[in-house]
Amino acid sequence: MEKTTLSALKPMYIGYVLKRYPRFSETFVVNEILAHERAGTRIDIFALGPVMETHFQDGISQVRGPVTRLVDKQRNTETFWELLHQGFNHLSNFAEKLAVAKGTVHEIGQSILLALEVKQRGIQHLHAHFGTQATTVARQAAIFADITYTFTAHAKDIYFQYEKSTELGQKMRDSSATITVSDYNLAYLQDKYGDEAKSAVRIYNGMDLNKFPYQAFAMRDRHILAVGRLVAKKGFNVLLDALAILKQRNIVLSCTLVGEGGLREGLQAQINALAIDDVVKMVGAMPQPEIIQLMKSATMMVAPCVISEDGDRDGLPTVLLESMALGTPVISTQVAGIPELVQHEVTGLCVPANDPYSLANAIERLLDTPTLCSELSRNARALIEREYDEDKNAALLRKIFQDAIDKSV
Repeated sequence: MEKTTLSALKPMYIGYVLKRYPRFSETFVVNEILAHERAGTRIDIFALGPVMETHFQDGISQVRGPVTRLVDKQRNTETFWELLHQGFNHLSNFAEKLAVAKGTVHEIGQSILLALEVKQRGIQHLHAHFGTQATTVARQAAIFADITYTFTAHAKDIYFQYEKSTELGQKMRDSSATITVSDYNLAYLQDKYGDEAKSAVRIYNGMDLNKFPYQAFAMRDRHILAVGRLVAKKGFNVLLDALAILKQRNIVLSCTLVGEGGLREGLQAQINALAIDDVVKMVGAMPQPEIIQLMKSATMMVAPCVISEDGDRDGLPTVLLESMALGTPVISTQVAGIPELVQHEVTGLCVPANDPYSLANAIERLLDTPTLCSELSRNARALIEREYDEDKNAALLRKIFQDAIDKSV
């Protein structure tokens, strides 16, 4: 008879640790939590910083898990001393663990607060997204509370050139498992960190396919859609140069650029300088239902991602997943794990980064070849169903959680 573990007798109880929650651009986190909740897993969310945005995706309203916002700064010595006192009273071997704790005083404070909540609520395991502050706190809280932790490494936390080391190797070594979102990332981590990355696995970001029903490609208005934060790694300046090239060729099209960010003024100035304000419109941030409607009517989604000067880059942009699921053809670039998703001339067109002429040629090709659009559309949906179904991928993640919990019992 198969042995039944103690942890299998009750639903898993997982704490999700995030730097900020909710964040407009991090729909993959919400998708993941919703998939866990559909499977009956109990999730509590811990946010380390205040909300900084004014627009949120509609999926956030469907999350049932409570959100606890941990005090982000230790501004009062008496308050911090009282927090330490609670640690001594409620956390085992606290003095020994505190003596070797890693992090700033603020991160240590949040780690103690989180560990106390873990003990009080009976949370079994912590999972963080991004290997920076969230994982720093999750790791130390797990040590204080005598439980396990895992984290997902995405892109900036892997490649960005931080002034001070984020100790990513130690975090991977101490975690029950490190999840990353592409084979490209996995190979990079294994090559750079060696044995410290031996627990690393690739699980793609997924999506709820019921929310993105496939629509076979048909002739549409010659409309290009681009969606993302207006930051350097999105490469929208390259797209604007490509649109100017297409205008010089007398190619008829229109483009909508959806998003907000620090580069908005610079991009608008570039639009004016290139005299393409009759071709492209910047419309700011939009709710996801409105973006989905734009995706359904667009001829293509273009994500002209680049590697920025500081090393930051996109992992797998969610807008590509969403467009491909809906049946809208995509064009993107040979950056990080994107070619795993946008397989050139199979599931999309994938061109060199920072190359406006190649991008312009790809856009023109899709505008003029509806049969290719149809083929890419079908192949892309098949790939999404096979590799990017959120329920399937979240189940893989829960297996990792359960294994960690079982080994700690």
